[in-house]
Amino acid sequence: MRKRVIIMGAAGRDFHNFNMRFRNDPSSEVVAFTAAQIPFIGGRVYPPPLSGPLYPDGIRIHLEDELARLIIDLKADEVVFSYSDLSHEDVMHRASLVVSLGADFRLLGAEPTMLSSIRPVISVCAVRTGSGKSGVTRFAARTLKELGKKVVVIRHPMPYGDLARQKAQRFATRDDMKRADCTVEEMEEYEPLISDNVTVFAGVDYAEILSNAEKEADVIIWDGGNNDLPFIRPDLEIVVADPLRPGHEVAYFPGEANARRADCLIINKADSAGVEAIRMVEANLRSLNPGARIIKTASAVKADPSIAGKRVLVIEDGPTLTHGGMDYGAGVWAARTYGAHPVDVRPFAVGSIKETLKKYPRLTTLLPAIGYSKEQVQDLEETVNNTPCDLVLVATPADLSRIINIKRPFLRVEYEVKDMEKDGLEDLIKGFVKGL
Repeated sequence: MRKRVIIMGAAGRDFHNFNMRFRNDPSSEVVAFTAAQIPFIGGRVYPPPLSGPLYPDGIRIHLEDELARLIIDLKADEVVFSYSDLSHEDVMHRASLVVSLGADFRLLGAEPTMLSSIRPVISVCAVRTGSGKSGVTRFAARTLKELGKKVVVIRHPMPYGDLARQKAQRFATRDDMKRADCTVEEMEEYEPLISDNVTVFAGVDYAEILSNAEKEADVIIWDGGNNDLPFIRPDLEIVVADPLRPGHEVAYFPGEANARRADCLIINKADSAGVEAIRMVEANLRSLNPGARIIKTASAVKADPSIAGKRVLVIEDGPTLTHGGMDYGAGVWAARTYGAHPVDVRPFAVGSIKETLKKYPRLTTLLPAIGYSKEQVQDLEETVNNTPCDLVLVATPADLSRIINIKRPFLRVEYEVKDMEKDGLEDLIKGFVKGL
């Protein structure tokens, strides 16, 4: 009899693990996916064009809240945990539920779920969401281009819409994002790279995505999501840590696994973190991975000094503040640095934005840019325009003014990764290219 399997996920690693380990395995039957962390991803079907001939009707995707019932009703033998950025304690709470109901709880290894490429691959992953890996990816891409290399980025999946349509995507222009009906979260990842004339590949079926990317690249950068492991086997494995959250590098899954695997560990935001926090993170990283190279980088924030003294509505990157667990981002940092005064947005929030702020009560004087649906984008726009302020500070990676109609004066806050040491990230990339 086929082993009956449920895959727990968040519309990314779960689908990849299925494609790699279960889609063509006649000894197993995936009877359901569960979905968490991302709004509006439950109640769908992993469609037949992606699920393959063993699953002619596709596979139902349920909310994770239904997991206990699903294990019993579907007579599941095994539950495979397949998403990222949960504390070790939270992972084991899920394991305890599964085991208590008689099923096995399983984590798949890193190597068996990685694709191999015919091109050199640099992976950029992290120990937590919001550590700054996207900035490191842009830094690496610019350095490779300056060295005369054709570089493309393969981005961790964000398939929140039509899964069959999103099987293998390519983004080289803003029009490509528009045609694909990208969410705010997708645009935040793709637009900064597109602005640097770097083509981005993403989607659901990473074997096809990798094949497409290899046709256009001398070097491929894997740009990870959350703190997930790479989908593609790297030749240089870079992992970014965040000293603004010291201790998290040893407390979250699979971020700790990333830190243990890394060739190079980057302590980002070292320009704004305290000395003791940096020392703690460095000591933890050396304990996990004594052979890795450790580099410190700055996450340099740039804003117009004219914001001084103004009451500002700060809009920050959504995932960093929600499941990433950060209390603030670059926008609040810029406001503090330049003497602006962030306002409390909560009394003026509407709809899904109001519900998000209730769910994350530590978020007070900032607004997470949540836009997984058209309704959420409308709620975001209304919340922004409801909130009394002198100025809106847009600190999202994508230019939010292209997405919503901001009726108040607004300014962008930008940030980029910079070397703080002579033998830093630039030298690491140059050394990698010399070795090719």
